[in-house]
Amino acid sequence: MKLVVVSAGLSVPSSTRLLADRLAAATVGETSADVQVVELRDLAVEIAHNFTSGFPGPALASAIDAVRAADGLVVVTPVFSASYSGLFKSFFDVLSVSDQDALAGKPVLIAATGGSARHSLVLEHALRPLFSYLRAVVVPTAVYAASEDWGAEGLASRIDRAAGELARLMKGALGAGLGEAAGAHKHESASERESASERESASVPELPVQGGGVRSVALDSSRSGFEVVPFAQQLAALQP
Repeated sequence: MKLVVVSAGLSVPSSTRLLADRLAAATVGETSADVQVVELRDLAVEIAHNFTSGFPGPALASAIDAVRAADGLVVVTPVFSASYSGLFKSFFDVLSVSDQDALAGKPVLIAATGGSARHSLVLEHALRPLFSYLRAVVVPTAVYAASEDWGAEGLASRIDRAAGELARLMKGALGAGLGEAAGAHKHESASERESASERESASVPELPVQGGGVRSVALDSSRSGFEVVPFAQQLAALQP
């Protein structure tokens, strides 16, 4: 299996790259996958040229091919203006323009870094919708690391949990379980529909009209079906 890590960190060293490396290491511990890191800071010029020329440079083309061939992705961005960075978004814009199905069905672990815990919701209001739109399978646990999280309790457990979810998706265990559940549900629904159809056809009586008379249908609580009751009898039952 192949795991591709996309890091949008700009500085060297970068807390974004550090988080990406820790997530990759935890995932490899569960899958023994081969890891390739895509550093977007090295592709910034080629990404910009791609928007104006429509053609990727060699390094950008290699990164796009790596993402397409990946069995799973770890994507990490720093928070800029309460959202993902422009470089991060630009890379995935280029990717989707070159191949709109590049991420369809692909397991993706989303993560972000920032200076304050107040930006942690960027994972849910920016990154998760982006990758859902690209039809990726985003793991339930997303990881945000603020400055104070490094060395504090909680970050390591979140990393391990998210990596475990990505590993299971990459190995297909979760996907197979969902497929079996969907198949059972489909089979059950078909059986229920068939039974309901049989009950309906058995319980709805014919409504014969004799001599042009009017007949109505009244529910008989002592039976499972309906009883045809002449209209005159219903009128008589209403009179004191």
